[in-house]
Amino acid sequence: SLLYPYGPDQGDQTNPKHDDGTSERITLSVPFTFYGKTHETLFVNNNGVISFDDHVRQYTADPFPLADGRTFVAPYWADVDNVLGGDIFYRQTTDPALLAGISQDINKYFPEISFTATWAFVATWDHVAYYGSTSTKGNTFQAVLTTDTKTFFIILNYWDIQWTTGAASDGDAETGLGGIPAHVGFNSGDDTNFYNIPGSQTDAIINITATSNVNVPGRWAFRVDNFQVTGVDPPQLNDNDCWL
Repeated sequence: SLLYPYGPDQGDQTNPKHDDGTSERITLSVPFTFYGKTHETLFVNNNGVISFDDHVRQYTADPFPLADGRTFVAPYWADVDNVLGGDIFYRQTTDPALLAGISQDINKYFPEISFTATWAFVATWDHVAYYGSTSTKGNTFQAVLTTDTKTFFIILNYWDIQWTTGAASDGDAETGLGGIPAHVGFNSGDDTNFYNIPGSQTDAIINITATSNVNVPGRWAFRVDNFQVTGVDPPQLNDNDCWL
């Protein structure tokens, strides 16, 4: 599978079954540096967001950069309703087998860096439904934060994406499409530094399982301590475009 192992048998915690819900504030055993700022806590939000400063209950995505200074990662920011279906899992881990696999992947994608992961945070949205759904559609995706305490990376994995929009974001209740689609990317909180994955907030985001910046369909990987975009070619984005 494209996804790293997850679920209760991996020791994962599970978010509450609550529309627009969130995890408790999670204290990180290893501080995580994102866009030059080091964070010691985070939240896993049901609506497809990992946030560092405060929880995020907002269900209709806004484009980046955000005007309100929030700092977060949006693996798939949209109106998830895990009451209607699916689960959101997360854990911190130092499991040697998992870290070895992550290290191998990072070294493949970033060959100029010698990286040996010492910690990872794995958050997985497993077949989650959308608000107002009258279907059985579900999305499965994952975000992995990892570090060797010197460099910091985020890997985004998209295994099965069947919907883009909840009904309260003007999406169709039967199809989960239309309206204001999901947003995927990174917001530093400083109004200047941000990144929007191509297709965000368009109907094309449903095809993210077929896109990549590391030649692995459905996977995007980024160095995020001093944020860098790698391997994104025109007509999407290139290294001279103005996300900085």
